[in-house]
This record gives sequence, structure tokens and C-alpha cells, in this order.
Amino acid sequence: MMKQRILVAEDDAAILTGLVDLLEGEGFAVERALDGAAALACWSQKKPDLILLDVMMPEKNGFDVCREIRRRDAVTPVIMLTAKGEEIDKVVGLELGADDYVVKPFGANELLARIRAVLRRGRGTSASRDDRPIEFGDVRVDPRTMKGQRGDTTFDVSPRELGLLRLFASREGEALDRVTILDEVWGIKYEGTTRTLDQHVAGLRKKVEHDPAHPRHITTVHGVGYRFSS
Repeated sequence: MMKQRILVAEDDAAILTGLVDLLEGEGFAVERALDGAAALACWSQKKPDLILLDVMMPEKNGFDVCREIRRRDAVTPVIMLTAKGEEIDKVVGLELGADDYVVKPFGANELLARIRAVLRRGRGTSASRDDRPIEFGDVRVDPRTMKGQRGDTTFDVSPRELGLLRLFASREGEALDRVTILDEVWGIKYEGTTRTLDQHVAGLRKKVEHDPAHPRHITTVHGVGYRFSS
């Protein structure tokens, strides 16, 4: 079986070496880049199955790299690595289309769990996935193209956003708690925080709601999670 390929973009040579050793030890094929420009070139040439992307890099930072990748590729999973741990960094990364983020310093088991959870939901992981369009209100999202339309506005969706929409649409009207949503969309026994979910929902609302501050379709159930209505 062909090894899954991961691109690691990290300007700290010691951290990069450690990540490469960890991932190769787990059976992944690994490409490496020490700056943002090299990361973009490697992504274009090697077509990895997943990208680990440091935020603070020379040439182009991780946000710029993620933005450029998402202009041409809405599917390949991206996990941002940030040393700052500042909320604004996480929000910006997710809004640009990153699937998840990991704050340095992180444990090997945490990182591997995040990688495996994202890869399970990445491209080509399920031959039986439902590619029927998701339609509600004046919104239509096509899983085959990873693009959506709300009225006259078009937008891209990330694999994670698509997973959320599929779950919401399949359980319309239910008050879904955050842990259930994370387990279904991020992976069983997800080890991150529920804040990750809230940030993704906020980004999704900006795309599918006419007034994200007063959502009609994805509403908050205080103390529980979210409810979807078409």
C-alpha cells in the first residue's frame, strides 16, 4: 500500500527534524520545507495528502501559504502549527481554510491523533461518501467541487466545513452537543478543545448565513452545542 505523504513546513531545523523522525517512524512519507516559498513549491510538485504548516516562517508566513493553497486546492487537509497560542492566530488560520491547529509545545500523541483524524476525513478516504449537494434556504453546497452558493455569492468550503454541514443536515432539528459533533466530524475521542468547533462554526456562518450575528440555519443551543434548521 502506498504511504500517505505529509508535507512539513517548519523553519526551526531542530523541530523539523523531530517531526520528520516522528512521522516517518509512524509509516508516513515526509516532505520538508524550511520556509513558505519552499512549502508552496513542494505542495505544487508533490501533492501531499496533508500539510503541517508553521505560522511563523520566512519568505511567506503560514497564513499566506494557506491562503494561496486554498485558492487552488479546497481539499488537501492543512494543520497549522503555532507557538503563540493566541486566539486571533487560530481564528485567522481557520478562516483561511485550515482544518485544525496545534499549539506548540505539543505532545507526539496529540499531534498524531490530530493528523489521523484529519486524514480519515481528507480526500479519497471514503469511497462511499455522499456527494449529493447539500441544500437549505438559498444555499447550495456541492461536495464534488467543494464550492457553495448563497444567493449570488459563491464560496469555497473546507473538508471540515463540509463534514459539519453533512452532519447538521442529517440531524436537522436536533440539539447536538459539542462533544458529539467533534467525535463525528473531527474523529472519535478528539483530544482538542471545543473552541476549535466554535471557530469553525463561526467561519461557516459567515458563508451560509445572511446575518452571521443572528443566524437562521446554525443556531447556538446554550450550554449544549448547536441546532441546524433548513
